[in-house]
Amino acid sequence: MDAIELSLFASRIEAVCDEMGAVLQRSAFSPNIRDRLDYSCAVFGPDGELCAQAAHIPVHLGSMAYAMRDLVGAVDWAPGDMLIVNDPYLGGTHLPDVTLIAAVFLDGRLIGFVANRAHHADIGAEAPGSMPVSKRLDEEGRIIPPALLLHGGELDEALFGEITAATAAPAVTEGDFTAQISANRVGARRLQALADARGGDAYLQALAALNDYAAALAGEALAELPPGRYRFTDYMDDDGQGHARLPIRVCVTVDADRVEVDFTGTAAQTPGNINCPLSVAAAAVYYVFRCLLPPQTPACAGSFRAIHLSAPAGCLVNARRPAAVAAGNVETSSRIVDALLGALANALPARIPAASQGTMNNLAMGARGPGVSWDYYETLGGGMGGGPEQPGLNAVQTHMTNTLNTPIEVVERFYPLRINRYAIRRGSGGSGRHPGGDGLIREYEFLAPAQVTLLTERRTSAPWGLQGGGDGQPGMNRLNAEPLAAKVALDVAAGDRLSLETPGGGGWGEP
Repeated sequence: MDAIELSLFASRIEAVCDEMGAVLQRSAFSPNIRDRLDYSCAVFGPDGELCAQAAHIPVHLGSMAYAMRDLVGAVDWAPGDMLIVNDPYLGGTHLPDVTLIAAVFLDGRLIGFVANRAHHADIGAEAPGSMPVSKRLDEEGRIIPPALLLHGGELDEALFGEITAATAAPAVTEGDFTAQISANRVGARRLQALADARGGDAYLQALAALNDYAAALAGEALAELPPGRYRFTDYMDDDGQGHARLPIRVCVTVDADRVEVDFTGTAAQTPGNINCPLSVAAAAVYYVFRCLLPPQTPACAGSFRAIHLSAPAGCLVNARRPAAVAAGNVETSSRIVDALLGALANALPARIPAASQGTMNNLAMGARGPGVSWDYYETLGGGMGGGPEQPGLNAVQTHMTNTLNTPIEVVERFYPLRINRYAIRRGSGGSGRHPGGDGLIREYEFLAPAQVTLLTERRTSAPWGLQGGGDGQPGMNRLNAEPLAAKVALDVAAGDRLSLETPGGGGWGEP
């Protein structure tokens, strides 16, 4: 393939992912997927190798790329098959993230897969929002091991009914799953048409060429890293179960054509839910190195051929069943990014930015009772770290998430909540030649009793500055003006007010 033909092919296969995302968003029932955009879509080759992805959520996409080979290799696929999974230890991330994988055939030949992953605000946990302050995986909701939800195009009604019946609002859950199924069906048709237009053999050759091109671009970019070993240690605030300041240690070893990322020395898995499977750690590692690559680099497996990952089994970033993982996917992944950027700042001091807010500020809430059933979940933006060329942005989602804050109008329409304040947290970014971005303040007033869970970080440790820049301010959680713990579950009454003040980003360079 010449350069123009390869570029067109890359755009066409990425457009399949984009269209899948549009179908999923527009047909989903829940605000979490429809308005907050907590979903991701990707295309894979027949062996499970990543071929393309939309600009969706890094923690979803990187973990799928890491785990897909094992998932698809364990199934005897037939046309019309679609697999469902959320088990974090078998290819998932945390239980609310449910993945659907559809096989794509051309003239009876398996040519690849389309997949989407969406966050369900209710996946059957006792705590509304299915993000509890948990100690075991089974407390976090229904565990779905890899299983065929559709076989030969026919829905397994029994399995579908079991999954949806475990939720408090089965009709909403059914709508969201149907949206995921529809997105995969559209993606499968588009991918089949793309392959048919080229011919099956030519399509697979184009995939190989695309990955080779990505590997070449990545190799040139990684060659700018000076050979050597670069270390950094950052810390999780706590695990919600009394264990504080848990280290994440990373050592990056750069050789001529290989980069090894080793997490030896990281804290052991902990009783709280900030553990994560290795696939989530891989997603954070892939994300950081993807940021170093040229913008035209295809988002496919070839981009990561030179990146190798290791972590001791049973540590915080390579946990073993039945460790709780609800916050590992969202909070620990964010700290892995911070630790890896800190290490790479020693190798590329003129390219690496200061730490961003380092948390997704997870808020889950809802109610259960006679005639009352609702679940709500969102993450909140904060300050982006200042960088070598520009200051950090204010009040944005950073690094491992790429979602939106739910619009106030949607929150107040669907839930017994009022948003009293939504503002930039002025002065929370770190000082510097390029200051860190400010966090935000969001205050909720409850119009009815509810249960609330907070899973937040950077409430004690500050987002660090670089090259003489100041640290960003840690975040703060308050109920009726009284401070709350970073990770807490509580009951609230009508009239109570919950305020989240999110961290600012670190500053870069001497002020």
